[in-house]
Amino acid sequence: MDFSRRNLFHGAVGAAALSAGVGSAVAGTHGARRELTESEKLARIAVNTWPLRPLFASRGSSQRMSEATEAMRKKYGTLTLFDLPAFTKERFPGVYHMDVFSGFFGDIKDESMYTSSTFVFNGQERKMMEFDPSLPSSKRWVDQLANKFASTGMLCHHISNNAPRNICVPEANLRKEGIETAKKWLDAAATLGAKTMRVNSGGPRLTPTAKAQGGGYPKNDEIEMYLTHAIESFKEMADHGGKVGVKVTIENHWGLTADPTNIRIIIDQVNSPWCEASPDFCNWEHEYMLYHGLAVVAPYAHSTVHAKYWNRWKNNDIQRSTRVMNEAGFQGIFALEYEDGPWDGVEGAQHIMKEVVAAL
Repeated sequence: MDFSRRNLFHGAVGAAALSAGVGSAVAGTHGARRELTESEKLARIAVNTWPLRPLFASRGSSQRMSEATEAMRKKYGTLTLFDLPAFTKERFPGVYHMDVFSGFFGDIKDESMYTSSTFVFNGQERKMMEFDPSLPSSKRWVDQLANKFASTGMLCHHISNNAPRNICVPEANLRKEGIETAKKWLDAAATLGAKTMRVNSGGPRLTPTAKAQGGGYPKNDEIEMYLTHAIESFKEMADHGGKVGVKVTIENHWGLTADPTNIRIIIDQVNSPWCEASPDFCNWEHEYMLYHGLAVVAPYAHSTVHAKYWNRWKNNDIQRSTRVMNEAGFQGIFALEYEDGPWDGVEGAQHIMKEVVAAL
């Protein structure tokens, strides 16, 4: 989808959202614009499980808890995804959307839901047991979770998924394995009613650098190879997502997608309404990207954004980032993804919520 067509698409989405009473302002009587009500703003927010990660037990959890984890569990208790609706209603009143992390899926006491995975992280091979949504016991568990969400009036909006790997690597067998994993998860996401699911590009965690050629001009054949594979893989995943009704999203995480231009290239080349961006306010390589990088990918995001606070950056203005999304016509959901800073995960997410609501 070229840029002009994408702007036309955004205009149509924005007009539809305004007529439905959704956005940073809505149409009132006689066509006048009015500010969103508090409940309308909260309808644009999703609780994110990542800041709550110390409260979730997992099969990979260490037997010895950190002081921070111990303190959070003493204050808030422990959680499974079945507890998330009640926790959200108590700690984030008025919010009914949820963004759930793939690592918290499954009953950790039931080994029949998990399969062994081997992968390379920072040059070292690792093995772990991961939830497999295609297994019979896993499907039953997902069905039960979907019923729990529905019975409490809560909506699973997005799955932040780390399970599919190697999406852009040169080894065809590894790419195929990663794509098949993504398809299994897309099926599970559809059962839960999720609108979007993030898939990481995989490949090297640091972007390959260009080499001097022809009079010193830079050329980067390596990154072109990774982009080609990523485009092919995301096209196949988007095709499957279209069949089940779940969009595949690309987040500015690391490696290939640390550069917002690469995200746009992949989405433009895939050219599918089932593949879009899900930007993160803070996952950038340098501070100039906080707002400029976000502005580059904002027009490619329609459903989900991670509103993040991270003390990695000195200049982390959540309201400014929210306004960047508003100015791009974003009408979707802001998921509260606190990473690290002066608060615990719950307090941090509550701080982000106040900042986003103030800027909507």
